[in-house]
Amino acid sequence: MVVTPDNFSISSFTGGDPEYQKFTVDWDLTAAEKGGFPTFMDKEIFEQPAAIERTLLGHFDGSRITLDEQRLTDDDLRDVDKVFVVACGSAYHSGLVAKYAIEHWARLPVEVELASEFRYRDPVLDRETLVVAVSQSGETADTLEAVRYARQQGARVLAVCNTNGSQIPRESDAVLYTHAGPEIGVAATKTFLAQVTANYLVGLALGQARGTLYRDEVAREFETLSLMPDAVATTLSLMEPVRELAREIAQSKAVLFLGRHVGYPVALEGALKLKELAYMHAEGFAAGELKHGPIALIEQGLPVVVTVPSPKSRPVLHAKMVSNIREIQARGARTIIIAEEFDDTVAPFADHLIELPRVPALFQPLVATIPLQVLASEIARCRGYDIDKPRNLAKSVTVE
Repeated sequence: MVVTPDNFSISSFTGGDPEYQKFTVDWDLTAAEKGGFPTFMDKEIFEQPAAIERTLLGHFDGSRITLDEQRLTDDDLRDVDKVFVVACGSAYHSGLVAKYAIEHWARLPVEVELASEFRYRDPVLDRETLVVAVSQSGETADTLEAVRYARQQGARVLAVCNTNGSQIPRESDAVLYTHAGPEIGVAATKTFLAQVTANYLVGLALGQARGTLYRDEVAREFETLSLMPDAVATTLSLMEPVRELAREIAQSKAVLFLGRHVGYPVALEGALKLKELAYMHAEGFAAGELKHGPIALIEQGLPVVVTVPSPKSRPVLHAKMVSNIREIQARGARTIIIAEEFDDTVAPFADHLIELPRVPALFQPLVATIPLQVLASEIARCRGYDIDKPRNLAKSVTVE
């Protein structure tokens, strides 16, 4: 390859013109600078409304959801009878959210697998199986091997990725790029919310192809999804009390996270962020499992972060979550409640109440994750750790 200031040329070892595909890099050097923020992670948390907006851009033509490089036809998607989502780390948590969306909209069974375990348990795959491979870098070793295994078994593969032209999209049948821009901080923030957003688009595309969603339903869901950048921006403007709380609990030995429905993946992601950045013992649990063991961990003063579903759209789950909160508060826990604004029923049981803008229940992870990102980064700052470069971690895991 020969690169000049204005152009480039590629030739093979024999002097011929090889086939190649052009990719447009849609960011400049300023995207890799802190831009006045104390850390890259602070900047990338702030960039999340734009990351969601860019991920949605160009994927709805007024009547239909479209993917980026779709080598899968509507007939292919219509024939799908089962979905596997394979991913690692935060991308795996985004896949857990995808399960709720795909099963709700497309009425398909969905399994979410850690990519490192997927091919070793001999999963049942065939031509009617869709494997959704989620990876920020597109080079994650375990996810790449899962893709190759799925292709060998005859399954169709759709990649959700943030990096144009990376290996996983190249080896997949279709791709949906997240367009979050470069993420310098090791802990995923804007790429996680962009993956969640992209997974919603996958769910809508499957529902559209299978006829489980009418055209006006697809348009309505996409229109609601397009309002989420504003909701995320509003949430970011409310984070100062979360920073103050972080400074209060920074020296705690452990923090627990609870959630139900889509709040469960949010709890897992919140715990992961605290482990990555602050090196604290943190665990995320499905709140319904509390009495099956985890409640033994509750002790006086232990911070427990609880994501509460909407009392209007999820009244049964909301009531059960309030019951969980009362149980842990009675045992001395310090309750940190994340709930939508004007939810007065949880206030009496909250030592700290973090209010979120009202959004549809299925989309709550887009706003509920933000306080957990801010909490983890501020605790790490108080403990004197490098927020952008946590110890022992790499941005992309390219070896098994």
